[in-house]
Amino acid sequence: MRLPPVLLRDEAASALLAVQFLTRVPIPAVTFTGQRNRGAVKYYPLAGALVGLTAAAVWWLAQFVLPVTLAVLACMTASLLLTGGFHEDGLADTFDGRGATDPARVLEIMRDSRIGTYGVLALCMALLFKAAALTTLSASVALCVCLLVMAHVLSRASSVLVIASSRYVREEGTGKPTAQGISAAGLAVTAGFSVLICAITWWAVGAEITLAALAGTALGHGASRLLYEPRLGGYTGDCLGATQQISELGCYLGGCVGLVLCR
Repeated sequence: MRLPPVLLRDEAASALLAVQFLTRVPIPAVTFTGQRNRGAVKYYPLAGALVGLTAAAVWWLAQFVLPVTLAVLACMTASLLLTGGFHEDGLADTFDGRGATDPARVLEIMRDSRIGTYGVLALCMALLFKAAALTTLSASVALCVCLLVMAHVLSRASSVLVIASSRYVREEGTGKPTAQGISAAGLAVTAGFSVLICAITWWAVGAEITLAALAGTALGHGASRLLYEPRLGGYTGDCLGATQQISELGCYLGGCVGLVLCR
């Protein structure tokens, strides 16, 4: 069945808005509407694929001329530049919020532009673990490229799952467009794209590593939600960033476990 041109334009605009919101990629002028902005949520994994493919391309080129560790750091730098550290900022703020128990105080701390001890430690450890995991995964070109793309896609899908199953707790903020959640059709789009990426990874690197990476992503998703939902009763934009980061790291670590089990 052929889709109406207006619907196609709205979907294309929503996809561009998702990329515009989650990255620093210059996007041509897109007519902004509330409906398109809400529709952008389902395309977050698509923006993740762009980040993952860029990081994978930088790693692939760098590993020809640089030692493995430096190639990994180059690809991580590329992803940070592409996103502006958007999700990493959310991770740091979410951990800083662990310094309080009262929900109002937690939200106040998370909104503070200054970074605290908990945030610095969480960010440093997350980056170190990512670098170490990606260095291990660099044993194979296909493995590293597939896991980079898979991790960036599934970690954005992990954030979408929070949006679909929790509530936004601020009156305003960067996560406000997600406050109305996501429709079943939108969630199906996110799930379909995620399944496609997993199927490609399965074909390229095998079932064991793919399933281990999936398990790691799921554990990261669950662990991240334990950081904020019991205290806040929902999520903020910063919490979505923390979920993305921890789920991404979980995917890499799961891939490393799968690699060990395959030996």
